[in-house]
Amino acid sequence: MADPLLSGLAPVVALDTRLLVLGSFPSQASLAAQQYYGHPRNQFWPLLAALWQQPLADWPYPLRLDFVRAQGLGIWDVYARCRRPGSLDADISDAEVNDLAGLVATLPQLRLVAHNGGESARAMRITAALGVAVLRLPSTSPANASWSFERKLAAWRKAFEQAGLLR
Repeated sequence: MADPLLSGLAPVVALDTRLLVLGSFPSQASLAAQQYYGHPRNQFWPLLAALWQQPLADWPYPLRLDFVRAQGLGIWDVYARCRRPGSLDADISDAEVNDLAGLVATLPQLRLVAHNGGESARAMRITAALGVAVLRLPSTSPANASWSFERKLAAWRKAFEQAGLLR
C-alpha cells in the first residue's frame, strides 16, 4: 500500500515580504504541530533569533509568524503535496510543486527567494524564472550536521542582508 498523499502548510507572507524562504516540505513534527520548522532540533527559529536578537523560539507560534511577516520574511515550501514515509527529503515521492509564480506575483517588494537546503534548491530552475534573485542556503534541518550553527548563521546573515532584512 502506498504512503498517503500529504498536504503542506499555507504560505506565511505579507504584502511587503522582501525575502521568501522556501523549504522542501514540512517534517512529520511540523505537520503534526501545523507549524513551519516544528521539529525541536531544526535550527530555523534559532537562526532567526540570532539574526534578529529576539527569543523567537520562546514565543507562541502565532507571535513568531506576526514578527517574521513584520520583518519582511515569508515562509513557504516548494512542494504542496507529496508522499513521504518519515521526514527525510530523500524519501519524497509523487511531489506536486506549489504555485510559486502565483505567490510571487502577489509580492511586489520581493527581492530574494532563498532555498532552505538541497531538496528545495532542486526547484531553482522554476524560481530563477520568477524575476527575482535566487540563492541556496544551507539546510536548517537536524540532518544537515556537516554545517555548524555558526557557519549556517553566516550564510543566512548574507541572504538577510541582501534582502534588506537586517538593519
